[in-house]
Amino acid sequence: MSEQTLSNLSTETRRFEPPADLAAQANVTEEAYDRAASDSEAYWAEAADRLDWGQKWDQVLDWSNPPFAKWFVGGTLNAAVNCADRHVAAGRGDKVALHWVGEPEGDRRDITYAELTDLVCQAANALTELGVGKGDRVAIYMPMIPEVAVAMLACARVGAIHTVVFGGFSADALASRIVDCEAKLVITADGGFRRGSASALKPAVDEALLKSEVDKIEKVLVVRRTGQDVEWQEGRDVWWHDVVDRQPTEHEAEMHDSEHPLFVMYTSGSTGKPKGILHTTGGYLTGTSFTHWAVFDLKDDDVYWCTADVGWITGHSYMVYGPLANGTTQVMFEGTPEKGSWWKVIEDYKVSIFYTAPTAIRTFMKQGREIPDGYDMSSLRILGSVGEPINPEAYIWYREVIGGNRCPVVDTWWQTETGQIMISPLPGVTAGKPGSAMRALPGIAADVVDDEAKPVPNGSGGYLVLTEPWPAMLRTLWGDDQRFKDTYWSRWPGLYFAGDGAKKDDDGDIWLLGRVDDVMNVSGHRLSTTEIESALVSHPKVAEAAVVGATDDTTGQAVVAFVILRESAVAEADEQGEGSDLVAELRAHVAHEIGPIAKPRSIMIVPELPKTRSGKIMRRLLKDVAEHREVGDVTTLADSSVMDLIKQQESTTTSADE
Repeated sequence: MSEQTLSNLSTETRRFEPPADLAAQANVTEEAYDRAASDSEAYWAEAADRLDWGQKWDQVLDWSNPPFAKWFVGGTLNAAVNCADRHVAAGRGDKVALHWVGEPEGDRRDITYAELTDLVCQAANALTELGVGKGDRVAIYMPMIPEVAVAMLACARVGAIHTVVFGGFSADALASRIVDCEAKLVITADGGFRRGSASALKPAVDEALLKSEVDKIEKVLVVRRTGQDVEWQEGRDVWWHDVVDRQPTEHEAEMHDSEHPLFVMYTSGSTGKPKGILHTTGGYLTGTSFTHWAVFDLKDDDVYWCTADVGWITGHSYMVYGPLANGTTQVMFEGTPEKGSWWKVIEDYKVSIFYTAPTAIRTFMKQGREIPDGYDMSSLRILGSVGEPINPEAYIWYREVIGGNRCPVVDTWWQTETGQIMISPLPGVTAGKPGSAMRALPGIAADVVDDEAKPVPNGSGGYLVLTEPWPAMLRTLWGDDQRFKDTYWSRWPGLYFAGDGAKKDDDGDIWLLGRVDDVMNVSGHRLSTTEIESALVSHPKVAEAAVVGATDDTTGQAVVAFVILRESAVAEADEQGEGSDLVAELRAHVAHEIGPIAKPRSIMIVPELPKTRSGKIMRRLLKDVAEHREVGDVTTLADSSVMDLIKQQESTTTSADE
């Protein structure tokens, strides 16, 4: 968080007032801020009343044992009933829940709330037949097909705890998550469609289950999506269409305690071991459904589209649980966008609310406005941004080209850990500033503090913290309460430290400045430097590695690696002249070990790494090199000449292209 970074952010003067007609009918207005500030528990109790409860709670918030919160204590509910059954009971069963758009041209399905309810009941019955009960863990490793949402809701219905693993992750990453949460069932598919071709998924599951430490899995439930040939283990592997489709469409749903675990979502940890973020039912569903309704000013006739993959928290909160709890009609999209394909979907389905990541927006900017200009997107009324701070230029392009200069942009800040949107403009209230998430939502208490935890004055930067509990907050880390306390609550007593730097502008509005630790944000995905370094060092030719995130116009940050080879590998490389080939080999190795998202943009083979006398790698200096800046202060290095060697190497090294 250099002074240069802070000062650059203070020059934005453009403002965009809410459209008058939207402001006049907004779901949430300015008065909500004062009402929530005067009694936040009453505010969140009102939000919880939007859900259907089996038994009303006795206490809104139990904060008697911080940082372990309990929300809506004594209350019972069922997340699947709230996302499906209750809409049917209210006479909205014929309303479309999902417009599913498959990647092969014309591969589309519309699923109503009545049909969704039937599918979830069938899947819940199948889970019971397969021996899955309340409290059991289920790993889900699937493409973006309707069955993934059905599987999640079926788990929630029976009280099983799901952990969804992004389909781009490797077998090793899948295995580590299965082991940590001791899952007994994997739900997957033969494959999914991506970039015009079938991409296999089941082989990664098979590879993960071969590992000796994966010993709890009893069954693998497989959706036939692509028709690819798959290896089959009799007695373990079962087809979805054989087991689920024959089940009855009636299932008696149990009401679960408000604090019953709903899911575990793994995110990168600075120690290299992924952290299992635990979310529970009542508070999470309250927080996600209410913020979805408030931030996007959701109306009954809206068609909503969140482009996030369900393997990330955005897909959980704002593609499955929040929107479905609100009875929303939404788009679900398989695969990756080709030129114009997203805009055609908006045109075809008359999408009115669009929620995507700055990475995607910057990609479309590179393609030029001629492509989106060829589609009718006049149905849009609100645009959302998620995953990382959106730079002002991308904000303006998004608003002008996609939103026709009429749609407010809600730039949302939140995390896997927070579960729900925390800081965002309200489209009927806020005069938006390009690049700023603005201020905490009503009912949320956020601040920017200095090293002594004192709030910084307007115009200054520091650390973003949350000062009061909120409904969808993580309850702990799976199986590790101490790590939960150490990771999020130990820096300053009573404050949740988000790990992000931020500043307040002269008006007191908040600007996010990115992570202050060694976790990178690549295309909205948080990746640990430690995990990538470990993957590189696992290659037989690598002795040591350091990884930094470097600014990238498209992905926000890109992975840049610095590698020291083993002496035998250096000799071999010199003999064979394999420098660029080795870089390509190492990049492919990282992709195999962790997943393609973690593949370094470039790898520099160096003779040494900059280290302090205590042996700590100075990644700050490597980041200077990666971003082609003047190298900063080297006085704390054990050997300051190392940076000269690295800079010299930079001029001769070859970086592999994608």
